[in-house]
Amino acid sequence: MSAGSSDKKPVRVFIFNQPYSLMAAGDSAEIEELAASVDNLMNNIAARAGTSDATRAAVLACLHLADQLRTMEKELSVLRHRVDEKSREFSLLLDQVMEV
Repeated sequence: MSAGSSDKKPVRVFIFNQPYSLMAAGDSAEIEELAASVDNLMNNIAARAGTSDATRAAVLACLHLADQLRTMEKELSVLRHRVDEKSREFSLLLDQVMEV
C-alpha cells in the first residue's frame, strides 16, 4: 500500500440508481456533489430522450460534459492569451518608468 492511498476514504454514491463505492482523498462531500451532478444530468437526459437505457444516458452525458470541457478549455486559452498580452504591456510600461 502506497503512502498516498492511506489518506483516502471510501465514499458511496448513487448514479442513475446504481451504487458506486469510490476511494476519495480529502473531502468526500465534493465527490458526493459531483456524483449528484452526474446523476442529475443522466436523469435529465434520460427523461428528455424518453429512455431508461443507462449506457445511452451515460454516453450522452459524457458527450455533454466533453462539450463543456472543450468550451472551458477554449475560454481558458483566450484568458491566458489576454493575461500574457497584459503582462507584456505592463512589463514594457515598467521598463519605461524605470528608464526615467
